[in-house]
Amino acid sequence: MKKLLLAIVVAAILWFVMFSPWTAPFVNFWKAMAVAGTILIALSAWFGKEFKKQFRFSAKDLVVGVASAVVLWVVFYVGNYLSTVLFDFAKPQIGSIYQMKEGENPLFLGLLLLFLIGPAEEIFWRGFVQRTFGSKYGEWTAVIVTTLVYALVHIWSFNFMLIMAALVCGAFWGLLYKYNKNIVTVIVSHAVWDVGVFILVPIV
Repeated sequence: MKKLLLAIVVAAILWFVMFSPWTAPFVNFWKAMAVAGTILIALSAWFGKEFKKQFRFSAKDLVVGVASAVVLWVVFYVGNYLSTVLFDFAKPQIGSIYQMKEGENPLFLGLLLLFLIGPAEEIFWRGFVQRTFGSKYGEWTAVIVTTLVYALVHIWSFNFMLIMAALVCGAFWGLLYKYNKNIVTVIVSHAVWDVGVFILVPIV
């Protein structure tokens, strides 16, 4: 568990650098996220037990991954509508998330999200953190704890909508991993959802 806690601390520091108002203005978010993703994969491979055995692929994994990404996009579309109707702060906070991609090449961002950022987050948060917690404390505890930690590392953004988005995504992918037992499915879901919500069909 010491290795797991150390890895979470490293992830928290990386998220602080990327999102906090004291550090974010001085770094390129997407380059920092690419570096963070590489570090997360390295930590997962280094500390995780039986790391390679998690990766199984079939046509079913692809279908479930893509279908779940579509379902999550719909959830966010509805959530965006309801939150902007109910809360005055929702629209500007959501808009600030999309501002992070301004001035960047959409093709570059799409490839980065699809092949590095999405996969790296799932390999680390579900394939390493949730899996490790689950082996010691049980699957439901692992889903809850990992979801909360995943949301909390976004707290330095001071963006309520982003934190709630991370909470919803963390719970969604955590449950998908719990019931599917295949990290590849969750990687596909996360990567496709990232590209969809940020590049292909933004919700705002």
